[in-house]
Order: sequence, then C-alpha cells, then structure tokens
Amino acid sequence: MKIILATASPYRQNVFRDAGFEFEAQASEIDERFKDRPTDPRELVRVLAKLKAENVAKEYNEGIIIGFDSAGCFDGEILEKSKSEQDAFDRLMRLSGNSYSFFTGVHMINKSNGKVITKVVETVAQMRNLSSEEIRDYLRSDTRYKTYAHGFDPMAGISSTFIKSINGSYLNILQGIPLETIVEMLEEIK
Repeated sequence: MKIILATASPYRQNVFRDAGFEFEAQASEIDERFKDRPTDPRELVRVLAKLKAENVAKEYNEGIIIGFDSAGCFDGEILEKSKSEQDAFDRLMRLSGNSYSFFTGVHMINKSNGKVITKVVETVAQMRNLSSEEIRDYLRSDTRYKTYAHGFDPMAGISSTFIKSINGSYLNILQGIPLETIVEMLEEIK
C-alpha cells in the first residue's frame, strides 16, 4: 500500500528510506502556532500530527497518510524550535545536567478502509553538564539550530555529545520518528 508522509523533514524521510519503505512526502500547510493550541505537550503533538495528516490526506484517494509532530518538555515548558540564538543558549543552559521529555505524535489515516490511528511516544533524554562556552561554540558552528525541535542537533558535531542517556525510542530522540511504533501502527491500520 502507498505511504504518504505529511512532512518536509529530511530526517524523517531518511529514516523511512533507510528502513526500506517506499513512500511519497508532501509538506502540510498547517500553522503550528495557532491561537488557543494545547498547552500540554502530549496533546499538542497529537493535535498537530492529526492536523498535518488530515491536511495532506485531502490530496489523496488511497494510501496511508502519516502526520508527525514533535516537541520537548522541561519543567512544565514546551520546547519547540528555538526562536533566536539567545533562546537556544538559555534552553541549553537550563537543560544542562537535567533530563527532559521528547514527545512525538503520529497520526495515520488509511484512505482505502477509513481506519485512523493516533499514538504519542515519549522518550526521556538525560543531558550531560554543558559549559556556557561549549554552548556558545556550538551555536556559532551550527547555523541550523533553529530548525531542531530540541534546540540542538542530537546527531551531528559537538551537539551529538550533549545527551548522556536515553530512556525510550532511540530514533524518536534523534530524528523525531519512533519507527518501532510506526511499524506496529502500519500493521494495525491495514
């Protein structure tokens, strides 16, 4: 059955490609910062994944459409893409030596049989202690820090050393895609 990923994320597409899935990818036209959006991170990623999948599903008559959304949470605050270098610096200083949760919502729509499934996966990351100098060096070296839901890239350069340990889905924390859960969902939605 045809799989359509409702995402422009090269990370998520690479995970699917590396796992051997054939798929199409189409970015959704959803404003993630809409008024009165949920303040609970689990509910936020669930709602945004659903909206993204539904937006892309309008374009297809068949296939399985998969929407995703990810956000971190630390000390009751939702962590999304950093708005500025100072925002990224402040976040990394707060996270230093602490653990935080990273949530990914996955919403699937099977256009052929009408089945719909939504799941939210939580992964907990323990950060090592980071110095302010190390964080500043990282932010100067990675101009893409604003594109990461964590506020840093857990897979490349010096920032790949920021996470000390992971409890939960490895691919969720690294690439925002809990593939082991998605494979189970694909079996369930057929």
